[in-house]
Amino acid sequence: MRTLRGMSKRLAEVARKVGVSEATVSRVLNGKPGVSESTRQAVLTALDVLGYERPTKLRGERARLVGLVLPELTNPIFPALAEIIGGALTQNGCTPLLCTQNAGGITEADYVDLLLQQQVSGVVFLGGNYSQADAAHEHYDRLRDVRLPTVLVNARIPRLSFPTVSTDDAAAAEQAILHLHQLGHRRIGMLMGPADHIPSQRKLAAARPLLERLGAPLTDHMVVQGLYSLESGQAGASRLLSHGATAIVCASDPLALGAVRAARRRGLSVPGEVSVVGFDDSALMSCTEPPLTTVRQPIESMGRTVIDLLLSQMAGTAEAGDELLFEPELVLRGSTGPVAA
Repeated sequence: MRTLRGMSKRLAEVARKVGVSEATVSRVLNGKPGVSESTRQAVLTALDVLGYERPTKLRGERARLVGLVLPELTNPIFPALAEIIGGALTQNGCTPLLCTQNAGGITEADYVDLLLQQQVSGVVFLGGNYSQADAAHEHYDRLRDVRLPTVLVNARIPRLSFPTVSTDDAAAAEQAILHLHQLGHRRIGMLMGPADHIPSQRKLAAARPLLERLGAPLTDHMVVQGLYSLESGQAGASRLLSHGATAIVCASDPLALGAVRAARRRGLSVPGEVSVVGFDDSALMSCTEPPLTTVRQPIESMGRTVIDLLLSQMAGTAEAGDELLFEPELVLRGSTGPVAA
């Protein structure tokens, strides 16, 4: 643990971390008035994060811990969300405790046990068992029983009444399908996540009646469900292409990149012969070849809302656990084009 000797350099480092002046940091460290409680907590948290000892009189005021539980990090949307939410937690005087799940590693239930043992002030889940109908959900009951402030990001099963922040999956599917239909595509395939995954269920539930109305019914052969990975996307897209799909709507950007690879392995050009739409607009999708047309999740505004919901629960002013739906945005790039003649 570093001390605050060499004060000028240390003050500057803490001030940069929090985004305040050195004078404000000094007032906090010296217990002077005129600093808001949120700023004071943010400065104290910055001391902890940067590895400095707190002044003796402030050592009893440890920053509030908040669990930040993520699924695997291969989908870049989750690290992006974690960065936004983790930074906002720090700004509000909380210390994020990152819990990353890996296949065959520590389970989500194990992390809940750990977080409860650490007496965290709250927990945010960025995708997890609550989005899978067939997964274990008993550990969420423990959070509810102790009334721990909890926020879920992504669609959840109905019985879990925690405050939830989601992108409108139905609107996302409709935007992608209407775009492809306007380009002349009538054999549109859906490349989704697992069958029990609520976001994929919502996308499919919106896609079927829309395609029916457009005169391009969605047959079982034109729906493939699997893992959220590039490899699963490539395998699933190969099946869709075998059944004559000229366009593919994907439930994530990694799935879409797998679909592009599958088309190329068959000697098909994207978008000349096959159009592909992703979902998320995660990092670097404008830099792929071709740049990926995708449906953007508004993660900045979603992240701010997550923090508002969590802090209101921690302050005891939150309402019942409603789901807040955020409108997605179709981002047109180079992976979609008119159907081949």
